[in-house]
Amino acid sequence: MSIYDFEVKDGEGNTVSLSEYKDKVLLIVNSATKCGFTPQYTELNEIYAEFNEQGFEILDFPCNQFGNQAPGETAEIKEVCRNKWLVPYTIFDKIDVNGENADPLFEYLKNEQPFKDITGKGATKLKLVLKAMDRHYKDNNDIKWNFTKFLVDREGNVVRRFEPTEDLDDVKKAVQDLI
Repeated sequence: MSIYDFEVKDGEGNTVSLSEYKDKVLLIVNSATKCGFTPQYTELNEIYAEFNEQGFEILDFPCNQFGNQAPGETAEIKEVCRNKWLVPYTIFDKIDVNGENADPLFEYLKNEQPFKDITGKGATKLKLVLKAMDRHYKDNNDIKWNFTKFLVDREGNVVRRFEPTEDLDDVKKAVQDLI
C-alpha cells in the first residue's frame, strides 16, 4: 500500500487519485476555518509560495471533528479559505479523520506516522484540552486537533507528522530538506 493508492474527493466532489501527485513533496493537513490555529494558513501559504514551483503541494482537508470549528459545507469553507486566508492550494472535500467514518487516507497517515507527543508553542494548553476530553489521548494515533500535518516525500513515503502546536519553521525546514 502506498499514498498513491488512495482516492479522495476534491472540493467539488470529484474523485482525485493521489497518484496525480507522484514525484511531489506533499504536506497533508486537516484544517478548520474557525480554530485558534487557523492563522497557520498565512505561514502555510508562504511555504507553498516558496516551494510550489520546485514540486511541493499542500493538500488541505477540512474537518469538523474538533470543537465544531469547520462548520458548513465544503463550498462555504473554500470561500472563507480563498477570500479571508488567500489559500492558493487545493482544498478537498470535508472529511472525518478519526472514528468509524474516518477517511481511509488519514487512517493510513496515522498508521505510517503514529502520534508521539504534543510539543511547541501552546502545547501545554492543548494537552490540557485533550486530557479533559480523553485522559487516554496519548494512547492512540488519532489526530488530536485541527492543523495536524503529514509530510510525504517524492517517493510517497509518509516521513513526518507535525502536531498543530509545532513551529511552522520546523515544517518549512523539513519541506526544504525534501525539495
